[in-house]
Amino acid sequence: MTHLLQIHEPGQTPLPHDDTAAIGIDLGTTHSVVAIATNSDAEVVHNIHGHGLVPSVVYYADDGKIEVGYSAKKRADRGEKGVISSVKRLMGNAATRLKAANREVTPVEVSAEILKTLKASAEKALGKEVTQAVITVPAYFDDAARTATKDAAKLAGLEVLRLINEPTAAALAYGLDKGAQGLYAIYDLGGGTFDISILKLEQGVFQVLATGGDTQLGGDDIDAALASLFRHPGEGRDPRFLARKFKEELSDIDIICVDPGLRRDDTQSITRADLEALARPFIERTLAICDNAFADAKLEKSAVQGIVLVGGSTRMPLVREMVGNWFGKAPLSDVNPDEVVAIGAAIQAHGLTQGSDNLLLDVIPLSLGLETMGGITEKVLERNTPIPVSVAQEFTTYQDGQNGMKIHVVQGEREMVAHNRSLARFELAGIPPLPAGIARVKVTFTVDADGLLTVSAEEKTTGTRQNIHVKPSYGLEPEEIGQMLLDSMKNAQKDISERLLVEARVEAGRAIFEIESATKSDGDLLSEAERKQIDQQIKVVKNAVAGEDRDYIDVELHELSRLAQPFAERRMDRAIGLALKGVSVEQV
Repeated sequence: MTHLLQIHEPGQTPLPHDDTAAIGIDLGTTHSVVAIATNSDAEVVHNIHGHGLVPSVVYYADDGKIEVGYSAKKRADRGEKGVISSVKRLMGNAATRLKAANREVTPVEVSAEILKTLKASAEKALGKEVTQAVITVPAYFDDAARTATKDAAKLAGLEVLRLINEPTAAALAYGLDKGAQGLYAIYDLGGGTFDISILKLEQGVFQVLATGGDTQLGGDDIDAALASLFRHPGEGRDPRFLARKFKEELSDIDIICVDPGLRRDDTQSITRADLEALARPFIERTLAICDNAFADAKLEKSAVQGIVLVGGSTRMPLVREMVGNWFGKAPLSDVNPDEVVAIGAAIQAHGLTQGSDNLLLDVIPLSLGLETMGGITEKVLERNTPIPVSVAQEFTTYQDGQNGMKIHVVQGEREMVAHNRSLARFELAGIPPLPAGIARVKVTFTVDADGLLTVSAEEKTTGTRQNIHVKPSYGLEPEEIGQMLLDSMKNAQKDISERLLVEARVEAGRAIFEIESATKSDGDLLSEAERKQIDQQIKVVKNAVAGEDRDYIDVELHELSRLAQPFAERRMDRAIGLALKGVSVEQV
């Protein structure tokens, strides 16, 4: 069962608060933006030079000084050491340590410095303290990356009211500003990540129907491809920043003259055609992801009324052209792709603190489930389920007298646990020692508005309960997430066959265990001929289980059940007789 999202968070008072302010932040790979919303409008905070975009670049000096933004970017352009950029791609990977001057820092610490700068800019513009924010994240950010983002905000002195997906924030800003209604696609190609979201906008309700993406695909990849043309960038120049500069200039002009010897092939210019030849494969990858998202939603792209472009990389003419050709209509041109996400976040922040009539329905990007016997994934929450949501499912024990259950939470689309991502493990102890299949354990998955998961397990007879807030290891590689859905599609038929085979083996193993246990305790109820037949058939089933033929296992297991049926009936008669011994008819 899914629940609609209320615009006010639990525990928060949806009344105006004049002593503090909530802001919206787009924490980007290349640039970051902060915006403020009022009752009538939302606007981006600009610095004294009129810049709304703050480069997501941090410089660490040997003396402990830290610079963020344009000054840090200039140092990067000059090739100085101690500069860190594009850290967003590393969010959620706590194993990563970045060398900066005479220290090592984590991606969370670097992001916190960017957030501190944005917070200070907003406080200067408002003339009062800022302690709360809505921060946007890529739709395909996993639990680890979302948790890392919240940790960075905490280090920066900000309480995160909500993490919302970047495409959703863009739709929120566009929908409220333009009064849009109907089906819209949000194509978000930033510096480090790509997301596509399909949203339905109707009378203040913003519902995400499907989402897709790649956390390791963005403008940085195009920069790196362009930089690979360079023999050397020249003294004091970083090839990546030089490539980005040329890329941005080639969005407006067709050719740039470069220093002799810069290009490996000695050509003394870089053309838009050069850039587009390098960029095309990356854009084609984004369109393949779009195709999968529409297939998931069972929608035709022709049903889309508008395409909203988000992210600085969508300023490239080739992106606009290829996206327009794919959808069969030109993308909307009346949206600032660099600022729309932050504005949407600010609108959401205003709604969460001051009240709003708008309803925001986001979704979980990847399925969540549990490991069951045989390493099978049992999905509890399917991908694209609206959040927040709470779903319960009952499980039972596999063996007689089992007094504990190991709960293994996984994320992904594959049928077998080995192919999915492990999120958390915990154990529910204290289960009554009942026969196999009798105990009832209710496992509840709850995903909050930030997309973060809590899993609880309760044994219903005793009320024994255990729960865990899923904060998975940051050491897992983020590119796994973007690959999960693609792998599930490629391996769908193979995965189903493997699951059915494992299920057949598990069922056969369970039947053999039960019959062998029964013959030990009540073997006197069997004739010698019957016992010999059952033992022989058990060997046949075990041989079948060792093979790969699921149908053969099912046939032989059915034969074992047929042979054991009279024995099972005698055991039942004996059990009833013992239960009724000494009990009067009236009492029965």
